[in-house]
Amino acid sequence: MQRNEPGKVWDGAQLKTFLDATKAHRLSAFFHLAAYTGARRGELLNLRWRDIDLDGKQITIAGSAAFVAGERIEGTTKSGRSRVVSIDADTIQTIKSHRQRQNADRLAAGDEWKDAENKENGHVFTTAWGEPIHPDTVSSLMASLTARHNKTNPSEALPLARLHDLRHIHATTLLLAGVPVHVVAARLGHADPSITLRVYAHVINEQLVEAADIFARQIAAA
Repeated sequence: MQRNEPGKVWDGAQLKTFLDATKAHRLSAFFHLAAYTGARRGELLNLRWRDIDLDGKQITIAGSAAFVAGERIEGTTKSGRSRVVSIDADTIQTIKSHRQRQNADRLAAGDEWKDAENKENGHVFTTAWGEPIHPDTVSSLMASLTARHNKTNPSEALPLARLHDLRHIHATTLLLAGVPVHVVAARLGHADPSITLRVYAHVINEQLVEAADIFARQIAAA
């Protein structure tokens, strides 16, 4: 079966539809951050509250989490380096709302809460009883939330997308908006911008086609 090019599953309007449809879910912030930062699944599941600087409008991607042979393993990012990613005002509000939800879960769980006693060392995304989330959980959740939306809103049905496609949408949207490749590469955590160029060659080619007309318009307007 032929696969869609990276970033071509949903457009911006469809992404907004999905995020609006998931707002009531306790993990809605996970999908928002995935789309608005381009972070990988394991990177977000490793995220701690100490990694978020709301005043500085940024988060630090310091590591990644995965399950190997049934055991949770936390290590470095894919590139082996941490990175700082800027966040916008709506994302800040989304994070604040998520923390309120998590605090409510913590109070409800009481002594049964499983995550770190020091809240700053705690994971940003946990189960309702404070355990780290399995990566497969958020992947399957995205599919089920999309299916639920499509069932109740058939006129606005969304194509089935993978969780990793949110990362592709982030990169594609920035590149088509003219954000330099090296900036996009830094946000994605690519070790070298050449990786970004290779993965998103179809987007770069679209810009190359338009380059001649852009140049002509700029000169004509001078």
